[in-house]
Amino acid sequence: MNKARASMEHLYRVFTAPEGRESKLAQIEQHLSANLADFLSRHVVASNTSLEDIEHHFADFTVPEEPQFVSDHAEILLEKLVANSVNTYSPQFIGHMTSALPYFHLPLAKLLVGLNQNLVKIETSKAFTPLERQVLGMIHQLVYGHNEHFYRAHLHSANYSLGAFCSGGTIANISALWVARNQALPPKGSFRGVSQSGLHAALKHYGYEDMVILTSKRGHYSLSKAADVLGLGRHNLITLPCPDQTLDPQLALQKGLELQQQGIKVLAIVGIAGTTETGHIDPLDELADVAQQLGCHFHVDAAWGGATLFSQKYRSLLKGIERADSVTLDAHKQMYVPMGAGMVLFKDANASNAVRHHAEYILREGSKDLGASTLEGSRNGMAMMLYASMHIFGRQGYQLLIDQSIEKAHYFADLISQQPDFELITKPTLCLLTYRVRPDFIKEVLSRFPDKRDEINQLLDNLTVAVQKRQREAGKSFVSRTRLATGKYHQQVVTVFRVVLANPLTTAEHLNDILHEQLHIARQTQSWTRLQNLANQLTTSV
Repeated sequence: MNKARASMEHLYRVFTAPEGRESKLAQIEQHLSANLADFLSRHVVASNTSLEDIEHHFADFTVPEEPQFVSDHAEILLEKLVANSVNTYSPQFIGHMTSALPYFHLPLAKLLVGLNQNLVKIETSKAFTPLERQVLGMIHQLVYGHNEHFYRAHLHSANYSLGAFCSGGTIANISALWVARNQALPPKGSFRGVSQSGLHAALKHYGYEDMVILTSKRGHYSLSKAADVLGLGRHNLITLPCPDQTLDPQLALQKGLELQQQGIKVLAIVGIAGTTETGHIDPLDELADVAQQLGCHFHVDAAWGGATLFSQKYRSLLKGIERADSVTLDAHKQMYVPMGAGMVLFKDANASNAVRHHAEYILREGSKDLGASTLEGSRNGMAMMLYASMHIFGRQGYQLLIDQSIEKAHYFADLISQQPDFELITKPTLCLLTYRVRPDFIKEVLSRFPDKRDEINQLLDNLTVAVQKRQREAGKSFVSRTRLATGKYHQQVVTVFRVVLANPLTTAEHLNDILHEQLHIARQTQSWTRLQNLANQLTTSV
């Protein structure tokens, strides 16, 4: 095999036009564009290859000395990377918040990469900056519903920003609480504010013993990252119990008042609109009242559930989100755009000025550069993907997708409840639900022998883990698992299957097949046999 020479001619071609030699990459591109599902089904191979074995493909830590033809490298990527990736397009991949994408994102992605715009500054993005401002305005109006005059005044103003695109919900949550922190501890008199003087000096100046954030135990782990990054400390993210999977406003108020009596400032209450584990929505309207009583920032993490606002039928589930000071949404979840499209929005267009920063060489004062009020610097133009999706789907198209996902989850919940060997743990609010295998022969034993409940639930936990692992390794379908407290068993923590039904390609037949596969696997496990033996032992001893 001839090796490419390290010549300027070869390198120039890599940057300009492909040679005939690069035909393999062209074939991949053609197959992807023609039929993405077929390409993935043929090239993403369901196998029992362990992560350790895959790591061997990527164990060489030295930079290759000689250049390589693109076509040769494409073959390597197909064999080592693509074959061992996850087929998120599969209608039976229902375990995480990652779904199939509409086909038009493939050519758009090529355009996005080819243009290579940097949204930190107009000089490196030009038209992409007003496009991003427009998209933020469209989503802002969906959440807050301000009038036309508001958007005419603020959409393209150099003095304001309605929010920011970012890589995902983590950066969005950090950005929202960063703004909240700076607003809570602003410059005053000779004091230069927390951003200049630091948290310790700011708390001392304002007479606070400490500063905390309140949320529920279902809050996303990114909130603890935010508490860490902002100098509050993870210990000061106070997560309150949620026996019904949502944050109790009275409990939040009681805790907030108690903290205030100790001289501790409640920076923010964070309500969740679509918890990661169960899809539940906190009572946002009531939490807004609590935040008002405590005089603190109200942030809503709607990374998952925010897209429900497109649905006229179900948007009332998010009642109160319009009262939030800030909101996190992820377009790469239920808005069906590629990964890396998070957003943070601010009700007050002036809010993000609390973190505005400048640099003479790039972010000059008075410019419309989006990077002046974002945590991230260089960013690509992912707003283009959402811009295209909102025009191609329209609100009605998104409504159809959201409605079908929620109704599919209700169908699956009913299906599970009808199966004698399964137990529904949390009913769906949106399109998430949890359940587990619970053999019919153990159901009566659980109720008749409460003193054996812990032992039985431990065996059921082992059964769930075994089924989930074997189903994942088989590669035909996938559900995830988690552990959560349930009122069914006096808040005992149990292991459950977690299902996300956002893929429009998933049908009732797929869901039936997944349950049949799980039951088939379960009956072959040692945990099933142990449960049978325990049930026989207990019932015969009475």
